[in-house]
Amino acid sequence: MLDIVMNTALASARSFLFVPANRPERYAKALASGADAVIVDLEDAIAPADKPLARQALVQAFAGLDAAQRHRVLVRMNAVGTPWHADDLAALRGLVTQGVGAVMLPKAESAARLAEVAAALGPACVLLPLIESVAGLDAVNALAACPRVLRLAFGHLDFQADAGLACGPDESELAPVRLALVLASRRAALAAPVDGISPGTQDADQLALDAARSRRGGFGGKLCIHPAQVAVVNAAFAPSAAELDWARRVQAAFEAAGGGVFSLDGRMVDAPVLRLAQRTLAQACAR
Repeated sequence: MLDIVMNTALASARSFLFVPANRPERYAKALASGADAVIVDLEDAIAPADKPLARQALVQAFAGLDAAQRHRVLVRMNAVGTPWHADDLAALRGLVTQGVGAVMLPKAESAARLAEVAAALGPACVLLPLIESVAGLDAVNALAACPRVLRLAFGHLDFQADAGLACGPDESELAPVRLALVLASRRAALAAPVDGISPGTQDADQLALDAARSRRGGFGGKLCIHPAQVAVVNAAFAPSAAELDWARRVQAAFEAAGGGVFSLDGRMVDAPVLRLAQRTLAQACAR
């Protein structure tokens, strides 16, 4: 039952804070930062020569975490086809038995390869494929439908590089790609996807704009690279007081109307509006 509860928590997590695997002294600090989930990174944050020691540090430090902490930890492994992938799989099999929350697979481009990772890690493993390339976008529906996938995540900086894009500050060029992830998640009945990082760690205003865009676009969370980003992201993905007040009044008016179409604040409220209000209330209850 604990696994089910914790996986549900990851499904509704808003903030995912990266921490390098070779800095185990930061794990507890990251878990105490207010982030809903912490991603221990074996991939981009670790130089090739340091990857074996980083993996060893993760395995040793993970044993010191309590059960609740373990279920909030994801591990970003190295991609399929890299020299470190097989050793990551071997180490992660042990972490899965100890209750790691999920595994993030970067450069996800093939449903067959993702299924192999799922089979290797066993039925207790939950996966978050990271879409970072045009090939990943082409396969996004198949990736979303793979066994034990909980959510999709978007590595938008890598995607820009792969596609040869030069995005402006509002990243409007990526709107169709983000929508594709949202729609693929919906088709596969997954939790809302997780958007990519905002690289400016001291630019809270831009971060708030980025997170608000993600939420408007159907994403349910965002990757963070600094603890200072966590509170801004959490606030952006939480219903505001005004939104909650509106949702409660919609629900109350619906019940008073006996389930039919009704008017509130001079506007007609029908089934789609009611669903939006109920989703807002559910988001508040999930916190």
